Amino acid sequence: MTADSQVPSLTLNDGNRIPQLGFGVFQIPPDETAAAVRTALEIGYRHIDTAEMYQNEAGVGQGIRDSGVDRGEVYVTSKLNNGFHKPDDARRAFDKTLEALGFDYVDLFLIHWPLPTLYDGDFVSTWKTLEEFKSDGRARSIGVSNFQIHHLEELARDTETVPAVNQIEVHPYFTNDAVRAYGIDHTILTEAWSPIAQGAVLTDPVVGQIAQKIGKSPAQVVLRWHIERGDIVFPKSVTTERIKENFEIFDFELGDDEIDALTELDKGEAGRTGPNPDTFDYIPK
Repeated sequence: MTADSQVPSLTLNDGNRIPQLGFGVFQIPPDETAAAVRTALEIGYRHIDTAEMYQNEAGVGQGIRDSGVDRGEVYVTSKLNNGFHKPDDARRAFDKTLEALGFDYVDLFLIHWPLPTLYDGDFVSTWKTLEEFKSDGRARSIGVSNFQIHHLEELARDTETVPAVNQIEVHPYFTNDAVRAYGIDHTILTEAWSPIAQGAVLTDPVVGQIAQKIGKSPAQVVLRWHIERGDIVFPKSVTTERIKENFEIFDFELGDDEIDALTELDKGEAGRTGPNPDTFDYIPK
């Protein structure tokens, strides 16, 4: 078995497949991104998650080229900058994403945030623009990020394409189960960002007890919890040993009681570590 074959792939609602474990590059400095991506690919990752607002798409592309891994074997996701929701702006931004990556397509392109208090609350026209990218083949799949149920319902009412994924904050302190359940009911896979709550869950006694019992690290336990719940997850690190550790989650399983114990750590809205999508209105300067 090769390293990358350990990672299960899930089928999206458009028939494409996506590796369930990926490598996230959020907050990795642009000048460190290529090396981190190359390391991740050497370890066995075949799914890289970036975004226009991370300003490191060029490093992702360079890291893939430096690795010697064929482009067709690497699943690449990027996301639309919040400042470019208007259709013509979105088209130009997407062109720049492909240019920065150095590829003629991305595997998945997302609306990064719904921004319902901006653009007159119109993210529908933005979504219809992403439909163009899928239609012309430059985005193999399209999806959204940080969309609440009522945002998804608006897309369902006014557009033709069901998002392939919804990338949302999910971790044991904020299980976000209502949004996840909507996704399950409507063939939208959930991708979990902040999967370890920026490290906050790693010192939780429940996590520590499970980790000690099965001989794995707290991070491995929490990442395995995500996998067994059926979500896609992409931890981020620039440390080779941590990147490797995060990949080594396919040689053990959690019992139902352990999964339930982690899920019961949910604190509801109080557990959220990031912005609330209903009010978030950040646009980079």
